[in-house]
Amino acid sequence: MALRLPKAELPVDLEENMIKQLGMVPENVEVLWHSPQAAQDNLEFGAKVGAWGAVAPGLRSFAHMAVASQVGCGWCLDVGYFQAQNENLDLNKASQVPRWREADVFTELERDVMGYAEAMTDTPPTVTDEQYAGLLRRLGAPAMVELTAFVAYVNLATRANVANGVTSQGFSDNCAIPLAERPAASSAGAGA
Repeated sequence: MALRLPKAELPVDLEENMIKQLGMVPENVEVLWHSPQAAQDNLEFGAKVGAWGAVAPGLRSFAHMAVASQVGCGWCLDVGYFQAQNENLDLNKASQVPRWREADVFTELERDVMGYAEAMTDTPPTVTDEQYAGLLRRLGAPAMVELTAFVAYVNLATRANVANGVTSQGFSDNCAIPLAERPAASSAGAGA
């Protein structure tokens, strides 16, 4: 897939800052920059969402990557795995998120969070009362609110990237463990 909009020229300071942070300029930012206000607001809200602290970073990362895998956002999987490495998360686990149902490396809580993220991503959402209550009991109300809002935001970002034709840029090529492929006959949306 190719970008459906050409890249817009970013302000030099923003471009330099992104290269300093990530090693390259994210194509999704270059595409969104056709509307600088939308791009700026998206970057600012994404930073605010990323700063929330009630959900453990590993759980948040796995939820993000589960949504990205389900939606088919190669860019999000790529950068999510790269960020997992930079946050010193368990790369063996992070590499297996695209096939989390088959992988035996995840805890029950991690599986439940990824199942919840996918259930929220289904159209229409397939979150059950039991699924929500089980996570609420283990995570607490503040974390449940943050997890739910985080997964909703990730859906916005992943779907925008896919619709705009943004694909993997190779961020995760620097990771020691290759990122697993999502199984072709995945049971996404089925209860975890």
